[in-house]
Amino acid sequence: MEELRRFTRWQINRQAKIKLEGAAAHADCIIKDINLKGLQIALRMKLPRDSFTKFVLVLSADHVLDVEAWVVWHRPLAETNVYGFYFSKILDADKEKIYRFLRSDYPGQVNQQWRGKTTAPEPIERPGAYKLREGGADMEKAKTEDRRVFARFPVDFPARFFDADKAQEVRAKVCDISAKGICLSLGDKLEPKTSLEIWLDIPDKCEPLYTRGEVIWSKISGKSECRSGISLEKADLMGLARVLRCCI
Repeated sequence: MEELRRFTRWQINRQAKIKLEGAAAHADCIIKDINLKGLQIALRMKLPRDSFTKFVLVLSADHVLDVEAWVVWHRPLAETNVYGFYFSKILDADKEKIYRFLRSDYPGQVNQQWRGKTTAPEPIERPGAYKLREGGADMEKAKTEDRRVFARFPVDFPARFFDADKAQEVRAKVCDISAKGICLSLGDKLEPKTSLEIWLDIPDKCEPLYTRGEVIWSKISGKSECRSGISLEKADLMGLARVLRCCI
């Protein structure tokens, strides 16, 4: 139950208010989804890339959060900007506010999601709040895109890791990446729960990026190709920013 509370992504499409540090007033926004690790939010203003942002988020009159978050990714959409935020600093009391907000305002969705079913409620419209105009290619893209806060980005660059069993270096290719995981393509299948020390050869003429992780899944995707999902030991936001500047 606690794991569900921590990592389930609740799609709420909720009109809300946000006040960035130093701002004179609150601004309208739409919370597209949220969990205890971060949220996906749409707003008119542009935020600085690769930066920490402090803000007050008004979910409702009884649920106001004061947090610091890292802008993990950004996507322009119609007249708005959609951002994926990772909470870098959030009090346990604010995490509890998120949970209580979801239980009080979205009890049906919470119960269904815990039973393995998901529903996405219609956006709640309020006077004075703007609407997200998703349609055509934008809507199709939004449906197919990974909506997690740790969104995965398709990339194509080499990586290396050390195989302790064979006592040799193994070369692979990074197929996609997020702040918390990567997908590797290589010739041999990796066993789940295998710990890896990995060097990402990002094509930015800098030193390889070192990281560690564990194999979560592995499957054959071609005659001579296997793909493995790696969960990184810790979220590397600066490393992801380096990859995005070079490869996206």
